Amino acid sequence: MIPLGDTVPSKTFPFINYFLVAANVFFFLIELAQGPYLDKFIQSYGVVPYHFKVMFRPEMNVFDYVYFKYFPLLSSLFLHGGWFHLGGNMLFLWIFGDNVEDRLGHVRYLFFYLFCGIAASAAHIVMNFNSTIPSIGASGAIAGVLGAYLLLYPWARVRTLIIIFIFIDIIEIPAYLFIFFWFLIQLFSSFGSIMASPNAGGVAWFAHIGGFIAGFITVNIVKKRQKPRRLPRFQRFERHPW
Repeated sequence: MIPLGDTVPSKTFPFINYFLVAANVFFFLIELAQGPYLDKFIQSYGVVPYHFKVMFRPEMNVFDYVYFKYFPLLSSLFLHGGWFHLGGNMLFLWIFGDNVEDRLGHVRYLFFYLFCGIAASAAHIVMNFNSTIPSIGASGAIAGVLGAYLLLYPWARVRTLIIIFIFIDIIEIPAYLFIFFWFLIQLFSSFGSIMASPNAGGVAWFAHIGGFIAGFITVNIVKKRQKPRRLPRFQRFERHPW
């Protein structure tokens, strides 16, 4: 299932969401410019779970320690493993992010997005603590956006491209059903990854699950409070017949 759009128009201009899309594309182009140094670049700015077992050593100053260990929690959110990886993530962010930003507000949405991304990386680290493979991608943060969308717009409809062998069609699916199937895929895939070698590489399924749960739980805490609708003065009182 490939989402093509939703039926919920945004009431505000989602400039933070556009900024996030542009930032991901910009840093991906920086990756491409690394040439033969790309592997070292990814190793430095991707999340390596094993690095979180490294304790502070006297020969490391505090800045180097934080840069080595914690900065990748943010930098990894803007790196991708290829055009397909980038394109898929940005498609989901473009479709679902603007509406979540609309309900959270611009600044809250930015911090919500980054928080979900960090929570996703934390879930990946916990489940792959001995892995030396760097994890990169915005999908954990975008999973948090999907978790928020599920709560905020469950009855919205998602225009979806369905491809089953030679059968191709575009249908509208309720958002709760689309996201439910997406989450099931992540859940079953994560169980399969448990049986694989932690150093085999692949998709960080637990990051998707961790980001989704973080977004689902916290969106109601950070969303803007809806002001009660005020009736015109002549409508504030009912006139009874007695």
